[in-house]
Amino acid sequence: MKLLVVGASYRTSPVPVLERLTTSPADLPGMLSRLLAQPYVGEAVVLSTCNRVEVYAAVSGFHGGLGDICAVLAAHAGFDVPAELASHLYVHFDGDAVEHTFKVAAGLDSMVIGEPQILGQLRDAYHTATEADSAGRLLHELMQQGLRVGKRAHAETGIDRAGQSVVTAALEVAAEHLPGGLDGRPALVIGAGAMGALSVATLSRAGVGPLRVTNRNAGRAERLAEAYGAHAVGYPDVIGALRDADLVVSATASQTPVLTREILEAAAAARTGRDPLVVLDLALPRDVAPDAADVPGVVVLDIDRLAEARRDHPASADTVAVENIVAAEVESFLGWLRGKDVAPTVAALRGRADDVVSAELRRLNQRHPEFSDDQRADVAKTLHRVVQQLLHSPTVRVRQLAQTPGGDQYAALLRDLFDLDIPQATHADAVPEIGGDA
Repeated sequence: MKLLVVGASYRTSPVPVLERLTTSPADLPGMLSRLLAQPYVGEAVVLSTCNRVEVYAAVSGFHGGLGDICAVLAAHAGFDVPAELASHLYVHFDGDAVEHTFKVAAGLDSMVIGEPQILGQLRDAYHTATEADSAGRLLHELMQQGLRVGKRAHAETGIDRAGQSVVTAALEVAAEHLPGGLDGRPALVIGAGAMGALSVATLSRAGVGPLRVTNRNAGRAERLAEAYGAHAVGYPDVIGALRDADLVVSATASQTPVLTREILEAAAAARTGRDPLVVLDLALPRDVAPDAADVPGVVVLDIDRLAEARRDHPASADTVAVENIVAAEVESFLGWLRGKDVAPTVAALRGRADDVVSAELRRLNQRHPEFSDDQRADVAKTLHRVVQQLLHSPTVRVRQLAQTPGGDQYAALLRDLFDLDIPQATHADAVPEIGGDA
């Protein structure tokens, strides 16, 4: 089995495509089941966040695995043929897949470099795959090491020192549309899930006020509001709450828009003479209806707008430090992979030696039936000991060499020398040059 990552993110796909690809927590088990039903996919983990959807897979063949994953993603997103989706996807294979996974876990691939939320999201994706029994030995190791690398990056560098998140980055952009900044501005958060809670916490620190929270589940809104000294408002009263706010952060898990053009037009009509109503749409699928993006008196900032605003942010010294950590951890993981791949060859060699010893002992017993059981046992022990001593050094050494770059040639040499028949994974075709994130 080989590692393959296929995904789409804010870097490669517009929000409408990401919306079609996004997978709710309730739908993840079904998606994993469909992936495992494909002939080339042996293991799978699906990560779906507000700005990326990725499939991490162990596959028996590169082209077959890629075709299987693309077919499942295309069907899920409602594309008639996978080729319609292909231009929005990036693909990472084997070593590149390991590097990408570790970068994602460390926050290097995030819209806001170093944001810690992705680590929890990756952990949740891995937990879901574990519950669905879709992660085998290869993905268990990849995910566990990826999570460890992410924790190490945050512990050993200051990449998250500023406490930045998608919400803080969004507020920086929002402040450009509100004269005088955010301090003292009335704000509303729609949604009381993980992103909603992060939004309430971030807005509280930013000094907005009064701060209101609404959610379809009134109890969750009340608990969240109480935790941060905000006020909960009933979901049916959202138009009134919009009228009173200057800033709105919407981050629900709704599969349909919660802010329609009609709602935003009604709110804007009641705000005559005031600064524009700034709406930060951090949900995927979007909470703001596509036809509501140009309502007069309303500024809508979605993931596309935020990604554009963050595109040219320079790398920091902490970013370089994390990249060095990732590079070292990738090499370590690839060494483990190479060592793992040589194990079947070593086992087959030892098995061949045992077969030869057993055959010779049978012939010896036929030629010398007069040997006692003790004599037979002594001869068998001697033969096995000689063979094991002869094989010990070369098998230990080949395991060591296999963990070095190009180490797979040593296992191949052993297979050729001893004519060992080991079923090989059919990543048969050479992997073509394929692009990573664009």
